[in-house]
Order: sequence, then C-alpha cells, then structure tokens
Amino acid sequence: MSRPVKIPTLLDALVPLLFLIVALVLSLRFFGEDASYGPNQLVLLVAGVLVMTLGLKNGLHWQDMEQGIYTAMQVVFAPTLILLAVGVMIALWVAAGIVPTLVHYGLRLMEPGWFYAASCLVCAIVSLSIGSSWTTAASVGVALMGTSAAMGLSPAITAGAIVSGAYFGDKMSPLSDTTNLAPAVVGVDLFEHVRHMVWTGTPALVFALLVFLVIGASTSGSADAGQLQQTLLFLEHNFTLGWYLLLPLLLLLVLAWRRMSALPALLLAALAGALCAVWFQPQLFSADTSVLQQLWEFSVSGYESATGDFIMDELLSGGGAATMLETIWLIISAVFFGAAMEKTGLLQALIRSILKLVHGTAGLITATVLTCIGTNIVTGDQYISIVLPGRMFREAYREFRLAPVNLSRALEDAATVTSPLVPWNTCGAFMAASLGVATLDYLPYAFFNLAMPVISICYGYLNFRIKPLQPGAAVAA
Repeated sequence: MSRPVKIPTLLDALVPLLFLIVALVLSLRFFGEDASYGPNQLVLLVAGVLVMTLGLKNGLHWQDMEQGIYTAMQVVFAPTLILLAVGVMIALWVAAGIVPTLVHYGLRLMEPGWFYAASCLVCAIVSLSIGSSWTTAASVGVALMGTSAAMGLSPAITAGAIVSGAYFGDKMSPLSDTTNLAPAVVGVDLFEHVRHMVWTGTPALVFALLVFLVIGASTSGSADAGQLQQTLLFLEHNFTLGWYLLLPLLLLLVLAWRRMSALPALLLAALAGALCAVWFQPQLFSADTSVLQQLWEFSVSGYESATGDFIMDELLSGGGAATMLETIWLIISAVFFGAAMEKTGLLQALIRSILKLVHGTAGLITATVLTCIGTNIVTGDQYISIVLPGRMFREAYREFRLAPVNLSRALEDAATVTSPLVPWNTCGAFMAASLGVATLDYLPYAFFNLAMPVISICYGYLNFRIKPLQPGAAVAA
C-alpha cells in the first residue's frame, strides 16, 4: 500500500537550493573558468537527484517523478538542436566570407565612440523585426563581435550591448514566442500586452543607449587608423568580399520574419553559406581533400583560419556543432534540476511562501519579479519562468484588483529579460556560446536587461501605469 504524499515544506525546498549554491561556489573556486566545462553540470545533476530523494521522502514514486521530469525536459530538445545548427551556420558563414564582409563594412561605417550604442540599436531593430533574440545574436551579433575585436574594443561590453538590443526586440515584438506566451498564460490580448510593455521597455532601452554612449565617449579602442586599415587590407586579401555575400543573412531574416521555425531557417542559412563558400572562396579549400569533406569538417569542428596573423586567425575562427556540446550538457543538467524542483512540488512551496509575505500592489509586483528571476536561476529555462509564476500569481492579481496585463508585463520584465543573465539558463548558455563571451562577463554590461526588473518594481511603488481591474472584468481560468 502506497504512502500518502506529503506537501513539501519550505525547508524541503531550501535544502537543494543551499546545496546548489555551496556546490557551485566550490566548483568556481576549484576549477575557475573551467567550471562550466563539466563541474557545474555535475553539480546540477547531483542537485537534481537530491531533489528526487526529497520527493521519495514525501511519498512520491521514483518512476512517476522520472517520467514527469522526462516530459518536462522536452523543452530542451528545440534549443539543443538550434544550438547545433547555430554552430554549423557560424562556421560556414565565416568560411563563406559572410562574417568577414560584415566585419569589413562595420569597420568602414562605425566609429569606436558610438559603436556600443549602435550595436545595441541595430540588434534591437533586427530583433524587433524578426522576434528572435537568438537569431539576432547568432547572425548580426557574431559579426558585431568580430568588428569589436578588430577595433580593439571590449568583447564583454559589446556582448552586453548585443544582448540588450536583442532582448528589447524579443520582449516587444509580436512575432516573439515569449511575447505571445506571457499574455496567453494570464489571458490577455497580445497587443494590449505589447502596448503595456512600451512603458517599461522604452525607458530601459533609452537608459541602455545613453550608458553605452557615455562608455563609448570615454574609449577610442586600442586599434589606431593604421591598424584598422591593415585589418581591412587583410580581409580584402584573404577573402572575396561583396554585398552579395549578405544575401544569406537577408535570407535568414526574411525566413524569421515569415515565422519559419528557427531550426530549418538556420539550416537553410547554413546551406546558403556553404554554397557561398564554394562559389566565392575557393582559395580556402585544399586540393588534397574533397570540398564536401572540408565543408563537413567545418560544420562539425568549426572553421580555423590559418593565415599566420594570430589576431585575425583568432577573430576568424570558430563555430562548429561540436563546440556547442558543453553548452548543451549544461542546459540539459540545469533543466533536469529545474524540472525535478517543479515535479516534486518544491518550487511551488517556495512560491507559496513568497505569496504569504505579499502586502499591497508594490509588494505583489516585487514578488512577481523576484520569483521570475529566481525561477530562471533554479529551472534554467525562461518558458518555465513565465508559465509557472504566471499561473501561481494570477489569482493574487485578481484579489488585489489588478488587471492581468500588469502580471503579463511583469513576467516579461523579469523572466524574459533576465534569462540571458544566468549562465546555466538556456538563454544565457546560448548567448555565451554564440558570442564567445562568458555570461558573467557580459552580465554587468547588459544594461537593458538589468534595468527592466528595477523599472517594473519602481512602477509598482509609484503606482505608475498600473492598470486596475475593471468592475465585472473576467480573468481567464
């Protein structure tokens, strides 16, 4: 006869979190920068097993928890496949001369003084147009990172600018999956949700652009005019460059705008890159090996520039599906832990405890923001961080006579934009792998993402642009 299932306590929920924090601190201390190449993944897996052990204590069956976790982990299938496709695309786009062409144009058009702000704005426009921060970072973002390196600018600040702009567009675009998910969870019209987000998203973007302009005004880059000219000549000497090499990028943006799924769109863009490499960059291929085999090697292991110029070889090497495997392992481990926390009820126990402390509108919005951030950290997935708090807080907003659009905005202000700031979150891992900058390195410079939760909380305390629940208004069940 099976034992009755106990409701998890707050102590149950805190035990694995404390273990995770202590173990991750030790991992960083013992392994330093190498912690994300295996030690952190092992910590997350062990923490997940600890969560399931607590589930056994509370009367759950191991097989039931296992099945529930496997079902919940389906959310990682698409991101892992997309990561592999991005690795392939980046390698082929470098070999095709697409990235070198973008770097070449960037060096000609951009000045160091406004490069960071321009990078943020360009990514915001592209992401707003196509509704995808991932596609923006993997295409335009990669080229901007190359341009930044050639100018001698900070890769961490550049990555922060790219992430800031990309997530503004991802948050505000009606084409974005998260922009559709947040209002759907709480029962709000999509365009009412977008209009309400303008009041928090716009000032956060303006703030980020101003800070990037101030930072840019105080730096000139480490590359002088002679070095930049030498870099331009180097690119022209080693690659065939031209506007026509931007057609694969245009193809990718059009496919994203037409709402094609990310995986086939990225693979088609990678195929276009392979064709451009064969047609326009024949000098890069060895006569001793077939072109097909070399393209295959690029796709798997990445493109390696071997011109003899150390700086440019470092700049123009990268990509490959194999380089994404450590990131995929990190994502799987993090989502396993998060799914275990959700399926055993420990995450819900944490949120229930938070709700008991809520008093007033400001407290409710603050609790929503902090819960979304915490869920991003615990579960490693932005979708769970939108759906779970959205469900848990929906009734509380109605009790406080607040329109559900306030909840949908708070979910995006916190869950969507902070997801790339967590190293083991699917978004943080993706951005780090695509841009080649560790999540914690660019985190201090992702000014838009850092400002959004603060602005949302401030609006709650100021009661500014907080929409009351209309008499007789219904909230979706």
